[in-house]
Amino acid sequence: MPFRIKSMIPFCFALLMMGCNDTPPVFLAHYPQIDILIEGGRVLDGLGNEATAADVVIVGDTIVYVGETHFSASDRDTRVKQYIDATGRIVSPGFIDLHSHGDPIETPAFENFLAMGVTTITLGQDGESPETADLAAWLDNVATQRIGTNLAMFVGHGTLRTVSGIDRMAIPSTQDMANMLTLLNDTLAYTFGMSTGLEYNPGLNAQASEMQALAKVVGERDRMIMSHMRNEDDDKLKASIDELLAQGKFARVHIAHLKSVYGKGSERADEILTWLAEARESGIEVTADIYPYNASYAGVALLFPVWAKSAEQFQLAKSERRAELEEYLRNRITRRNGPEATLMGTDPYTGKTLADLSREMEMPFEQVLIDVIGPQGAAGAYFVMNDALQSTLLADPNVSICSDGRPTGFHPRGHGTFAKIIEEYVNKRHLLSLTQAVRKMTSQPAAILGLEDRGVVAVDKKADLLIFNPKHIKATATYPQPLQLAKGFDVVIVNGHVARQDDKLAPTLSGRVLKP
Repeated sequence: MPFRIKSMIPFCFALLMMGCNDTPPVFLAHYPQIDILIEGGRVLDGLGNEATAADVVIVGDTIVYVGETHFSASDRDTRVKQYIDATGRIVSPGFIDLHSHGDPIETPAFENFLAMGVTTITLGQDGESPETADLAAWLDNVATQRIGTNLAMFVGHGTLRTVSGIDRMAIPSTQDMANMLTLLNDTLAYTFGMSTGLEYNPGLNAQASEMQALAKVVGERDRMIMSHMRNEDDDKLKASIDELLAQGKFARVHIAHLKSVYGKGSERADEILTWLAEARESGIEVTADIYPYNASYAGVALLFPVWAKSAEQFQLAKSERRAELEEYLRNRITRRNGPEATLMGTDPYTGKTLADLSREMEMPFEQVLIDVIGPQGAAGAYFVMNDALQSTLLADPNVSICSDGRPTGFHPRGHGTFAKIIEEYVNKRHLLSLTQAVRKMTSQPAAILGLEDRGVVAVDKKADLLIFNPKHIKATATYPQPLQLAKGFDVVIVNGHVARQDDKLAPTLSGRVLKP
């Protein structure tokens, strides 16, 4: 008998702690309402850890619990607003697109991005942001109208040149340069950095001294330079990277859509990666992103020489340097895999290659470019990259993923990129594990941008989440039909709200304009 009484002491103590009745303690009692409960899934936290069985609890826009939940049946009925059964599926952070395009005033939903699991995009790329001295007011307008994804904004270097009055001048006046630096400094208060498009007007006119002066301002603000480099051709790539690394002595620098145009082989990729590794070892903070397609997309001005890109320069070159211009275009297109490798994406040429147009018009392709299209007349996809080289770059653990896509544009990357990473590079080619791929698309780009509250499934992080079965992910967009939405991301949650579920867009947009 005494033994029995002694053995009951711990049990009685437990009852006292529970209020001496049979009612279990209320789970997460300090939250009177649970907005979303996700149960039964396997959580990939985005940091590179393997998936683990765990439930996720969301209150407001924030993750408040990750682990095994202990709601009673009645408690769940009264306190849980929305229940999602994730059994057999992955729960991951929403993807972060480091290089994207679009007009949030024209197409605020950005469903193309949501459908492929992207919950945060970046705009103001390639040196071009809205042409205004008050970018803050434009962003306020976007926030007021609402947006489907979160937005991390950059200010464009080319736009700074235009707004400050420098435009295409090679050497700005002292006053104009001061105005541009002041405008940059003011804008960096609420943007994530400065983008450059040194292959395009007016940025291509900038000299090294200008770029380094700008970099000093960016660095003082602890922001980054997101660079479409001056030349991505294989024989010019080292010089372009070196130019960016020189800016990297003053600020964090990032290579947008890393590629080697007409370069070949994994060995060449290893060389490129070595340049970046050596720069990091020397103390330069340099990062990069890449998209999983071997064709780029841009205006055909990309094909023309520096002295014939603008409308004025083109007319002068056409009349005074015609033979030289024809030879330049003929050699450049040939080196870029020929006219068959240029696929037009602008009406009335959409879906036709430069070779098709040459045959239809019975004109050499260089004359089609000069006499029919012109440098401002069209955009297109250019099949100029080598798969072995690009795949090696993509697999590198220091290279993140971007789409360089937009809701419109005749290229599948705008609708397929992030789905293709899982479908092809994880499921089919096994170039990446799912864990590695998710890290490249979540915590890694979040760290590059400095987003400390996103990109990871953890308590106190913002609730940007995906629920999906990786075997069901499919990038349906193709080059002939590039505007088809990706499939397989069953639930997309943005800031604690279901933004898209079962291929249906929510009626209310839940993205935000983010601030650094």
